Amino acid sequence: MARAETTVSPPHKLGIFASFRKDAWWVEPAVTAVALLVFFGWLTASIFLDKWAFEIGPYVSPVFEPKLFGGANDSIFLSPAMVVLLGPVPFRATCYYYRRAYYRSWFMSPPACGVGDATHGYQGERVLPFWINNMHRFAMYVALLFVPILWYGALKSFYNSEESIDGQAVDTGFGVGVGSILLVINAYLLMMYTFSCHSLRHFVGGGLNCFSCSTYTRTRKKIWDRVSDWNLQHRAFAWASLVWIVGTDVYIRLVANGHITDINTWSGF
Repeated sequence: MARAETTVSPPHKLGIFASFRKDAWWVEPAVTAVALLVFFGWLTASIFLDKWAFEIGPYVSPVFEPKLFGGANDSIFLSPAMVVLLGPVPFRATCYYYRRAYYRSWFMSPPACGVGDATHGYQGERVLPFWINNMHRFAMYVALLFVPILWYGALKSFYNSEESIDGQAVDTGFGVGVGSILLVINAYLLMMYTFSCHSLRHFVGGGLNCFSCSTYTRTRKKIWDRVSDWNLQHRAFAWASLVWIVGTDVYIRLVANGHITDINTWSGF
C-alpha cells in the first residue's frame, strides 16, 4: 500500500525569513506594516481628538458620524466618536483581508509565500485576542447599519442650515463644496468595502443548496453573483476606503480649525 509523503523534498530552507525567492518579497509586507500603522494609528487618535474641531457648517467628519452626543466633552476617554467601536472598528479589525495583511506584515506569519514563518507552528485563532476574529460576521451586521448613516451625513453636507460660522454670516440652503464631494466618495467607498465583504457574500447565498429551485433562491443567486463580483475588488476597496476616510477626516478638521478654506457655493463660508 502506497504511503503518502509527509516531508518536503529538498532543496528547502527552514527558519524565519528563509527562502529561495530572489525577488524583493519583503517590500509588500514592509509597506503594508507602515501603512496600517499610519492610517489605523491616525483613526485611533482621531477618535479622541474631539476638542480639535471636527465639524463646520454642513460638514461632519465621518469618524464622528453619527455623534453620540452634542460635541466635545472634558473626558479624554469619552468621545462623540466612540460609536465607531460598535461596528466599523470590529469590522475592519476582523476583516479577512486585513487579517492577512497584519498577520503577514506585523506578525510575520508568514511574511510572504515561500518565506519562513516567524512562528514555530500553526495554532489557529484559538486564544485571545485572535479568537475575536471569529466574530467577523456579527461585526458585519452592525457595520451594515453605518452605510445609510454615512450616506445621510454625505447628503446632508449639501445643505447648510447654519446662518453664521465663526461670527460671519453664511448663506443657508443647498450648495456644494469640496467637503461635500469628499464625503460622498467616502460614503461610496465604505459602502463598497462593506458590500464586497466575504461574510456578506456567504450571507446572501452561501447557505443555499439549490440556486434555481424557486424565485426566492434565484433572486438570492443574482445578489450572490453581484456580491461575488464586488468581492474580487475587496482588497482595493479596503485600502481605498481606509485612505479616503483618513483624508476626509483631516480635510474637514483643517477647514473647521481655519487652516484651509473650503471651495464651495455658500457665500461667507
